[in-house]
Amino acid sequence: MVGPHPAEAALRRAVRDSLADLDDDALVLVACSGGADSLALAAGLAFVAPRHGLRAGAVVVDHALQAGSDDVAGRAARQCRDLGLDPVVVERVRVGTAGGPEAAARTARYDALERAARDLGAQAVLLGHTRDDQAETVLLGLGRGSGARSLAGMAPRRGPWRRPILGLRRRDTEAVCSARGLDPWTDPTNLLPADSRAGVPRRTQVRHVVVPVLEDVLGPGAVDALARSADLLRDDADLLDALADELGTRAERPTDLPGGVALDTAALAEAPRPLRRRVLRAAARRAGCPAGSLSLRHVEAMDDLVVDWHGQKPLDLPGGVAAARRCGTLVLGPPRA
Repeated sequence: MVGPHPAEAALRRAVRDSLADLDDDALVLVACSGGADSLALAAGLAFVAPRHGLRAGAVVVDHALQAGSDDVAGRAARQCRDLGLDPVVVERVRVGTAGGPEAAARTARYDALERAARDLGAQAVLLGHTRDDQAETVLLGLGRGSGARSLAGMAPRRGPWRRPILGLRRRDTEAVCSARGLDPWTDPTNLLPADSRAGVPRRTQVRHVVVPVLEDVLGPGAVDALARSADLLRDDADLLDALADELGTRAERPTDLPGGVALDTAALAEAPRPLRRRVLRAAARRAGCPAGSLSLRHVEAMDDLVVDWHGQKPLDLPGGVAAARRCGTLVLGPPRA
């Protein structure tokens, strides 16, 4: 008897390992766009789940950004049903503008997935990110001058989200689809036009321009090396975040400012700068600064209010948040009237 294709066997093992801690009869959903990565993952989940006492379904998100997107979503849903997944739901979303097109689409997508998981009572949602996606994420972070948390890339598991195939390459998911006779959809935004890169998403350009150059110069192991760096940085970032959470708890003080956050500057000043700045960034987000909007300049200015206080005026932060020092306390929130 001929066994599964090696890539399919590896994918099934990855899915099985990712689900090992779930309760019996738990519902697991896969986010499926119909592309090779998520379609291969859907096939792997459909195989593994019933053999381990789990139920398996799928969520297809229609971003409604391209003509015929409803047809693409319907096709992906039918493919998931043909694989034996049930329930299969299609979530049509309205994509906003905050943070740019890619960030806005990502926000809408995750909101829809979270809503579907809650409504259906799912314990986990599987996402089809591969090792190639991880390497691209690291490169994009490097291009922005990001810190360790961003360069740590995507976590294999965070909350309900699980990424079983971060250890597999894109060519592996394509091989699975070929072996199973699955016909994946190709998102046109993932293709690089021959004539011009104008308007092409930055990730697509990294995928088709930057990564091939790195592999040509550094060798075919460049993608794996970038992903390994992310793994190493994630361990460090997780530890620093945990220590920063403890510091934030010790430093927090009550405030009568609605939606505000107050921190004791003496407690912060005693802490190492990496921990202190993590606390300040987290406090700003809690006070209403949009995710991804805080720059290093903002964090440094808040840090100066703590360790280089000389009567500075309040800071204007993104999202209409103000940061001001009063009587040894740093207060972040809506400006006081």
